[in-house]
Amino acid sequence: MQLFLVSLALTYIIVLYFFTNPLHHTRKFMWRRFMNWFPLGMTYAFLYMGRYNLVVAKGALGDLMTKEDFGIIGGVGFTVYAVALFFIGPLVDRVGGKRGILVGAIGSSLMNAAMAGVLYLFLNGALKLNLVVAFSVLYGLNMLFQSFGAVSTIKVKSFWFHVRERGTFGAIFGTLISLGVYFAFDWGGAIAEAVKLAQPTPPTMTHELLNYVFALDGRTIPAFWLIFVIPSIIMLAWAFIDAVLLKDTPDQAGFSDFQTYDASHDDGADKKYSYWELMRKIFTNKIILVIGVIELTSGILRNGIMQWYQTFAKETGLGVPQITSNWGFWGCVTGIAGGFAAGFMSDKFFNSRRAPSAGFMQVIMLISTALMIACLTLQPLSAKASPADGYMLGLFLQYRMLVMGVCAVTIMMAVIGVHSIMSGTATADFGGRKAAATATGIADAFAYAGSAIQSFIIGFIATQSWSYWPMFLLPFTVLGLVFAIKIWNVLPPATRKYLEEVEKKKLGGKHAKLRA
Repeated sequence: MQLFLVSLALTYIIVLYFFTNPLHHTRKFMWRRFMNWFPLGMTYAFLYMGRYNLVVAKGALGDLMTKEDFGIIGGVGFTVYAVALFFIGPLVDRVGGKRGILVGAIGSSLMNAAMAGVLYLFLNGALKLNLVVAFSVLYGLNMLFQSFGAVSTIKVKSFWFHVRERGTFGAIFGTLISLGVYFAFDWGGAIAEAVKLAQPTPPTMTHELLNYVFALDGRTIPAFWLIFVIPSIIMLAWAFIDAVLLKDTPDQAGFSDFQTYDASHDDGADKKYSYWELMRKIFTNKIILVIGVIELTSGILRNGIMQWYQTFAKETGLGVPQITSNWGFWGCVTGIAGGFAAGFMSDKFFNSRRAPSAGFMQVIMLISTALMIACLTLQPLSAKASPADGYMLGLFLQYRMLVMGVCAVTIMMAVIGVHSIMSGTATADFGGRKAAATATGIADAFAYAGSAIQSFIIGFIATQSWSYWPMFLLPFTVLGLVFAIKIWNVLPPATRKYLEEVEKKKLGGKHAKLRA
C-alpha cells in the first residue's frame, strides 16, 4: 500500500510538472527536460538511501552500535560533507553537473560496498579494527562522494529552469529528497527485517527475493551488510542511465539556450570563474550567507528529527507504531507536501520570493518543537494516565505519544520545505547559473554543519535525558525564522527587472483592451 501511495505522489508531481508551463515551452522541450531531471533526480534519491542506511543499520545492530557510537559516526560524516562542499561546489561549477553526479553516485556506491564488507567481517568476528573507527572513516568517505549530489542536481537545474519555474522545481526537489527518505528507511528497513535469522511464516516477499539472489537460508548470523549492498547496486544502475541520458544544458540536447534571469543573467556566455573568484562571489553575497544560516538551522532540525525519532520511540515506548514502522513513508509523504507547499507559495503568492515560504515553515517547526517539549517535560516520561489525574492531565498523558509522532512528521514536512526552497531554489537564483553549484554547496555546507552539530550533541544529551532533545532544537527554529524575515522581500536584480517588465506588459495589455 505504501509503495502504491508513494508512486501515486510521484505520478502527481510528474503530472504537475507537465501542466505547469508558465513560459509556454514546446512539448518537445518539456519531454526532453523531463528525461533530464527524472533520472538525475532518482539518482539523487538513491544517494539518500546510501546515506541514511546508517540509521537503519543502527536500528538493526542495537547495542552493538550505541547512541554515542552512532552520533560519532554520523557527526564525522556530516562534518566531512560540510567541509567538502567548499571545494566540490566550485569543482562542479567548472566540470558540470553530469560529471559531478556520476562521480558522486559511483563513489558512494563503492563506499557503501566497503561498509558492507566491514560489517560482514564484524558480524563474523573477523574485523581487526574498532567498528566505530572503521565506519567513521568509510562513512566519512561516503559523505565526501555524497556531497556531489545536491550541487550537481542544482547545477543542471539552473540551466534548464527559468526563475519563474523554480518554485515548481523546488517541489520536485523536495519530492526527490522525500523519496530518498522513503527508500532509506522503509526499503532499508524491509531489507533489515528480511535478513534477520528469525523469519515470519510465510517469509516476506523481500526475504524471498533476497534469498533467491544472495542465498540467505542456512546462515548463522543476520546478513545486515545487505543494508549497504542494495543501495550500492542501485546507485550504479542509475549512474549508467545518467551517463546515457543526462545533458548539462539545453543546447547540448539540441535546443537553443534560453535566459533564466537569475544572478548570472548579465554574465558573458563563455565566462568561467576561477575557484577564488567563485568563493569571493559567494562569500561577498550577504543574501547567500543569510540563506546559509537558515540552512544551518534546517540541518539541525532535519537530522535532529530524522536520525533520532525512531531511537527515541524505541527507548521510551512513546512511539506511534504506525509512524515508527513506516518512518520512511511518512517522511516521504510529508516531505513531498512540504516541498510542494513551499514551491507553490513562492511562485503563486510571493512572486518568486523564497524567504516567505521558508518563514512560514519555520513557524510550523517552532510550534511543533514547543509541543514536543511540553510532552516530555510537563510529566515524567514514565508517567501513565490514571483515574486520579485531572481530566486535562489524563488526556494529555493519554495522547502525548500521538502528539510526539505528529510533531515529528510535521517537522519533517516543514524542514524539507525549507531545504527545497532555500538550498534547492534560492541558491540557484542568487548564485546564478555560473555559480549555482558553489552557492548550493555553501548553503548545504551550512546545513550539514548543523547536521554534524546535532549528531554530536544529541548523541550525548539524549543519553542523559530525552527531554533535552526538543529543547536543543527549539532555539534554531527561532533563528531560522528571524533570518527568513531578514530577506523577506529580496530578489536578484535580474529577476526583479524581469518581473517588472512582465508586469508592465500585463498593464499595457489591459490599457490596450480598455482603449479598444
